[in-house]
Amino acid sequence: MISLRNFALRRGERLLLSNVDLTLHAGYRVGVVGRNGAGKSSLFAAVRGELEADKGDVSLPGKIRIADVAQETPALPDRAIDYVLGGDDVVAAVLAEEAAATAREDWEAVADAHQKMAELGAYDAEARAGKLLHGLGFPADTHSRPVAAFSGGWRARLNLARALMMPSDLLLLDEPTNHLDLDAVYWLEQWLLKYPGTLLLISHDREFLDNVATHTLHLHGGTAKLYPGGYTDFERQRAEHLRQQQIAHDKEQAERAHLQSFIDRFKAQASKATQAQSRIKRLAKMSGTEAVRAEREFRIEFSPPAKLPFSLIRLNDATAGYGADAVILDNVGFGLEAGQRVGLLGPNGAGKTTLVKSLVGELPLLAGERMAHPDLQIGYFAQHTVESLREGATPMDHFRDLDPNGVNQSFRDFLGKWNFPGDRAFEPVDGFSGGERARLALSLIAWQQPNVLLLDEPTNHLDLEMREALAEALALFEGAIVMVSHDRHLIGLVCDTFWRVADGVVEPFDGDLDEYAQWLRTRASAQGARSKADRVEKIEAPVPAAPAAPTKPATAKKPVNPHKLEAAEKKVEQLGAALADIDGQLADPANYADAAKMTRLGGERDVLAQQLEQAEVAWMELLDD
Repeated sequence: MISLRNFALRRGERLLLSNVDLTLHAGYRVGVVGRNGAGKSSLFAAVRGELEADKGDVSLPGKIRIADVAQETPALPDRAIDYVLGGDDVVAAVLAEEAAATAREDWEAVADAHQKMAELGAYDAEARAGKLLHGLGFPADTHSRPVAAFSGGWRARLNLARALMMPSDLLLLDEPTNHLDLDAVYWLEQWLLKYPGTLLLISHDREFLDNVATHTLHLHGGTAKLYPGGYTDFERQRAEHLRQQQIAHDKEQAERAHLQSFIDRFKAQASKATQAQSRIKRLAKMSGTEAVRAEREFRIEFSPPAKLPFSLIRLNDATAGYGADAVILDNVGFGLEAGQRVGLLGPNGAGKTTLVKSLVGELPLLAGERMAHPDLQIGYFAQHTVESLREGATPMDHFRDLDPNGVNQSFRDFLGKWNFPGDRAFEPVDGFSGGERARLALSLIAWQQPNVLLLDEPTNHLDLEMREALAEALALFEGAIVMVSHDRHLIGLVCDTFWRVADGVVEPFDGDLDEYAQWLRTRASAQGARSKADRVEKIEAPVPAAPAAPTKPATAKKPVNPHKLEAAEKKVEQLGAALADIDGQLADPANYADAAKMTRLGGERDVLAQQLEQAEVAWMELLDD
């Protein structure tokens, strides 16, 4: 149980939270919501003990184990799977102990280590780490890559996997979906639903909150109020609470007016003086229910396109990638017409961004053709767009760069609609938050009156209010839209057709997002049944490790042989039994004196453990995650 009693917290001169009384029981999964700057991350820091309360305290059980996600990852030489496994520091320590004892041929220490490993369940630790990596989108052949070889977004996933690996009673997750694709978001949801501890979750993804949270903690105006249910339940309850508050306020104001009228009329009359005094006292004792101050509804808009031809862009028999040795997509046929709203689905690294760049024309095709209407006007929001804003420049500077002949007052009026009013239009972007930068980038796109919007993860820096405003604006946009996003609420509201990008193929997906989630659960994995089957075949029937000439992905899907699941499961059982037998021999004191036997058993165990890891990966890939 986590308790906050008369809790208050400041950051500098600003009071974030005041007089908070709150109890979170074990097993709660709490979505923490509120505007940027409301104190969500500071509350997490207080729970971790990194910030001291200005008043009151945070009470946690004495031996509580807290897991959270590191914000930075050094460029380590460690294998990715070892880095993740290190999240369970106790298991990692005993595995290191066993490896060191084996290296110095201290068989008694090896036996002790194996006993500890059995007690801790350490034998399947690497398989558990592998499953976490697999669920978060890491192909099996990347598990042994050094951490330093991954980009920032993938390192963020490694940090998430490491936090999930740690045995914990309390898990703190701050925007865990920001670097995930939709497939990994679905997987993470299912993992969190099975998590037995208490979860505190900051997220701007309302669908994710609805599916995971049992309670919602709303931080607003220095207060914290706990609501049962997910985000939609919270919105409904808060709306009703505000309605009742306004009713109570209106009723109280009417009574105040009535009392004041009586006092004003009769306070000078001796016969009514006692009654007037009574009403004065009653008026003074009224609690003063606060009127509801409606939060500003943020609205943005995309102006109608200057021209809107019917056929806008088309890729015919296109091959897209970064050279003959790096073909990502093959034989792509994709057309975009006025009014179409297409959501791109598929795992990270499968080619969604490659397809978008090919549509933009930023990435020249390796083969095939790109056809664009002469009146095509593209508004392109890339994942790096926010970072590409010019440091030291103001919003007005960016608009002048875009339109040197534009009128300053027109710029200011337009920026005001995007919530950069008055002097904010002249502030350098250096001090802007990520959300403000994203809003500015979108406003620059809107100014150009595009007839096609190509949006690649536009919501990563946006809070819930801005996401709602963007969804509404895109729903009213008259042009065509292609969107990549892990925000199901946004993509579900905006897009009416979906295409899946995976295994080198771009193809229509016949269904909505709920059907896509169901489809993922019934497939061998989010990577697609074809690539799964290929990898399993490679494990079951190894080929000599000779360099292969680069080939383009085949377009036909290859179904998984239904007998492979049974064979893979049987293989895991056999190898597990063999490994258990060797562990028993290694732990038998009768064998300690026979150094040759212990050496042989240790070598056999290493080979079996490696074979079991490969077999478990193959088996897990065939399982319905």
